[in-house]
Amino acid sequence: MAGRFSRLVTLTMAGVLTLVLAALPHAINAEGIKTWDGRHDISNIEVTIAYFVPRDRQPLPDWHERISYFAKRIELFHAREFDGQSTLTARILDEPFTSARTTEQLRAGDANFIFFQTMREVDQELQFGQEKKDSFPILLVLSEINWRPLDDFFRVSPQDGEPKFEGQIIQGRHFPGAKSGGSRATYLADRGVGWGLVSADGWRVPYSGTDSVVYHEGVGHPIGLPHPEPQNSSVMSLAQYRGWLNESSVDETQKKRLGWNEPEEKFERSTDLFSTFTAVPVPLTPKPDEHVSIQLNWPRNAQKVSSIRCQVQTEILGPWVDTFSTTPGDGKTPNEIRLGTFDRPTPVSYRVDATMANGETIELWGYFQVRSSPSEFLLPRAGTDNEAISKKDATQVTESVDMLSMIDVGKDAVAGDWQKNDGVLEAPKRFGARIEIPFEPPAEYELTVIATPLDEPNGLILGQLMDGHRFLTLVNYAASQDKATSALENVDGNNVGNNPTTLSADLLRKDRPSQIIVTVRKESVVVRCDGRVIIDWQGKPEQLSLGDYWKTPNPGVLFLGAYDCRYRFSRVSLAAISGEGKPLRNKATDDQ
Repeated sequence: MAGRFSRLVTLTMAGVLTLVLAALPHAINAEGIKTWDGRHDISNIEVTIAYFVPRDRQPLPDWHERISYFAKRIELFHAREFDGQSTLTARILDEPFTSARTTEQLRAGDANFIFFQTMREVDQELQFGQEKKDSFPILLVLSEINWRPLDDFFRVSPQDGEPKFEGQIIQGRHFPGAKSGGSRATYLADRGVGWGLVSADGWRVPYSGTDSVVYHEGVGHPIGLPHPEPQNSSVMSLAQYRGWLNESSVDETQKKRLGWNEPEEKFERSTDLFSTFTAVPVPLTPKPDEHVSIQLNWPRNAQKVSSIRCQVQTEILGPWVDTFSTTPGDGKTPNEIRLGTFDRPTPVSYRVDATMANGETIELWGYFQVRSSPSEFLLPRAGTDNEAISKKDATQVTESVDMLSMIDVGKDAVAGDWQKNDGVLEAPKRFGARIEIPFEPPAEYELTVIATPLDEPNGLILGQLMDGHRFLTLVNYAASQDKATSALENVDGNNVGNNPTTLSADLLRKDRPSQIIVTVRKESVVVRCDGRVIIDWQGKPEQLSLGDYWKTPNPGVLFLGAYDCRYRFSRVSLAAISGEGKPLRNKATDDQ
């Protein structure tokens, strides 16, 4: 390694180790902007971003949206900081990079081990940097995992057999920097390329400062920038613990060392939308049923706002739900967005985007936690993340089982031409389409489904079982031109047309993923759609039944169905509450 990664040292900063160049020449480049050692031109930089997923994990449903957000942020920041003397273009790989290794194999050593394992695999597969380009190439890998187990949405890791909070909270705000993270970067001088790895803690959940981490590891260290001494608030120092990327800067001394020349006219940040806009929750740690707002900060003499929108997410694998969307008739710039209240402790990711009257746009993502008390830490329900960590007691659900991977369309389809590709299941557009899940559920369970209607939404069918009695959850049945209806079928022999569980509401939208969670207990069924309780039924198992139209050959398993609408299922998982489930065969070995 010494020959290939010359003059490398390991620096420690708040538990996050980074490989960087040290002890390099101190002369300022006279011929344009170059890497820290003066060897490579960085007047144009191309960052290739790969979303890295171990082969035993599933990609986030909205991974491309998340990465696109960071790509745009680092492009805007670099353009502002270098005044056009160095340009940066971020290119995202079209598909997730699925590793040949499992999570356990990648974690077989320390944080440096996982860095080199990950980067070498992606570098070799892409044959990165082998083609001669006019831009300095950087390979930036955003990983689905951390160096050690960590539920980064709840910020909890297993320590001595118990879940413990792990993260950075400074004056009530959450920042990246968990010890289990393990982000790394290096500048490969001999090859003339840069490498950066940002672990899940540094990007998956949008704490304030995650965009600073992405630039720090994805651009700064790969061009050779070290941590400045003494520490300051710049992006290569403490920026990730101070706020968003737009609030930081590249240390001016470091920029000059790269060859940057200070422009004659200084950039005025106070009037710049990207530089000034922030969106901070108030209060920073709200309690259940306490009103929450997002306080907005705009540039001085800001343009009028033509539209503004806010979305929130309370589960990392769940959908983003609109909480605020408006076109101000008076053209004012609102100072706050009122989110309302949350009825229980929960993590919350939020995203705000606005369009100004002149067409300029801005987008900012953030995160907070609703807690009963500031000192409380939240425990995830199993199934909320692919690395859920929960206490072992009878009232908690256990680790979720991936049901989608068990389905073989050639063996399990009952009606309709079902398709499965790259682990994603697609229902056909026909009446009564259904497919069995080869798994006998436990006595009590929680089923989580993420489904996207590919046509105008019509009935989504989730076949259920309670103490030997089959029934189904029907979501968004479009029986007429009025609102769609949802219900359990059948209750006391009655279907959605005459049923105490019936809800009239348009819940699903074409091409938008929705999360449906069905919790089946011994004498109750609760159904949530995109965080909203749509059915809350209590009764006896014998009150539930399944109409002949929806029956399948095996009465002891769950099933999926669709009515006159194609659905894409990107997640189907089940977590036991009591009892044990039983797979009827191994996972499906092929995707058709």
